[in-house]
Amino acid sequence: MKENLAYLESVHPAPDPLLLELERRGHADGIPIVSRETGRLLATLVRAMQANRILEIGTAYGYSTLWMALAQPPVGTIWTVDIDRKRTDIARSFFERAGEAESIEVINQPALEVLESFPHRNLDIVFIDADKVGYRSYLDLAIPRLKRSGLVVVDNCLWSGRVAAAPSRDDSEDTIALRAFNEYFLSHPDLDATIVPVGDGTGIGARVR
Repeated sequence: MKENLAYLESVHPAPDPLLLELERRGHADGIPIVSRETGRLLATLVRAMQANRILEIGTAYGYSTLWMALAQPPVGTIWTVDIDRKRTDIARSFFERAGEAESIEVINQPALEVLESFPHRNLDIVFIDADKVGYRSYLDLAIPRLKRSGLVVVDNCLWSGRVAAAPSRDDSEDTIALRAFNEYFLSHPDLDATIVPVGDGTGIGARVR
């Protein structure tokens, strides 16, 4: 597995320098960010769909946000939701330096409150990477806001392999929640969904009804 990742990293073009700087900042500060592989996947999905209406649940330092913003059409908008203003202030500084600040709206409110009253419909992509216990609620509120054939993308579905391990009384609340979420996600009647072993496990579901 490590050999495969090393090979793929060697043949991919280097990411944008600002992405590399933000990646280093996130790792140095211990801030959870998606893997570089997941970032590349998000960018490819955005480009393939010409996605110009994206909602992100969980901003942190804006690493995944920036991957998507750099791949968006010029008229695109990303609404990204996170209650932590200190983290999103750092994210904003990178958006400004990348020339993407005008296309990204940071919303510093609880995600459930935002989703319950979010005025925009026919979204191209909803990306979920926030508190794991909330995943199911986020999904339920996000699907009706997607266009038909729109995508919901979910990070951390494999949770460093913990969800694949045999259940144990020592399992964390997040691990238990993610196991249940994965089953719910993959069998959801409104989605054609799969989980691919990219990064920490990436769920991709297309709205079918």
